[in-house]
Amino acid sequence: MNEVLKQIGDIGIVPVIKIEDTAQAVPLAKALCEGGLPVAEVTFRTEQAEEAMRLISKEVPQMLVGAGTVLTTEQVDRAVAAGAKFIVSPGLNPKVVQYCIEKGIPVTPGCSNPSDVEQAIELGLEVVKFFPAEPAGGIAMIKAMAAPYTKMKFMPTGGINAKNLNDYLSFPRIIACGGSWMVKDDLIRDGKFEEITSLTREAVMTMLDFKLQHVGINAKDNDGALAIAKAFAAALPLSVNRNTEASVFAGKEIEVMKGCGRGMLGHIAFSCNYPSRAVAYLKRRGISFDESTAKYDENGNLTLIYLADEIGGFAVHLVKN
Repeated sequence: MNEVLKQIGDIGIVPVIKIEDTAQAVPLAKALCEGGLPVAEVTFRTEQAEEAMRLISKEVPQMLVGAGTVLTTEQVDRAVAAGAKFIVSPGLNPKVVQYCIEKGIPVTPGCSNPSDVEQAIELGLEVVKFFPAEPAGGIAMIKAMAAPYTKMKFMPTGGINAKNLNDYLSFPRIIACGGSWMVKDDLIRDGKFEEITSLTREAVMTMLDFKLQHVGINAKDNDGALAIAKAFAAALPLSVNRNTEASVFAGKEIEVMKGCGRGMLGHIAFSCNYPSRAVAYLKRRGISFDESTAKYDENGNLTLIYLADEIGGFAVHLVKN
């Protein structure tokens, strides 16, 4: 897959924005980045779109800027000249798609039926936009349509919000979702950038859904681990329910290691919906990971990884929900 599309997949949500005043472009981009979404599809629904892309590309270089509602090859040229790194269109125009391919810029045209997808495959595309997502049948339609096209991936847009976001993202053939619920027109128009940051952060946390999974405690040996687990079971409404080669569990909340495990004091596990997206998010916040600890499922999806540094004497790892 194209590197830009991989970046979009790591982020998971693409805010779709309409700029009517170019003075709003940079503070809006900064608000999105601060909230955890350093990507935006700036739609060509206004005359200010091109200049907005240019300003964001210059002033907020960490933002991955794309152009949306691209209908002509002339708009492709204008978008690329303004700094756009990807192109999105509401429908599949073979002329526009072929032009983008020749220019070497990733393009995701809108597709809502199998005939559109077959055209996209013929043009050599790996990812298409599913639009309008909810009116066209939502995640059920995508799953049904994806079945015969086993290598095609989708980026649905249209009617997606915080309530149905994970219904879409939980399907592995979806690389990201486009949406505007965190960048509504009135919030942009009224300059409510702090609220946009808050809604953006809320969207990211809804997507990732970090939860404390369990706390690991280091014991010297098997007998010590069993004694500690039994002590927790006696003190709290827990039961000693798993005794493995490496550890003993009291409930699902307490894991006692047989022999010193990771961390000076032990370890703490946080679950999340999408470990690879969580890692990408935390890396953008300056967190490092011990890549040697990464574990993957049979499909190559990350399922567990430790942070590089201990926190308060505890090793910390992410695990898939």
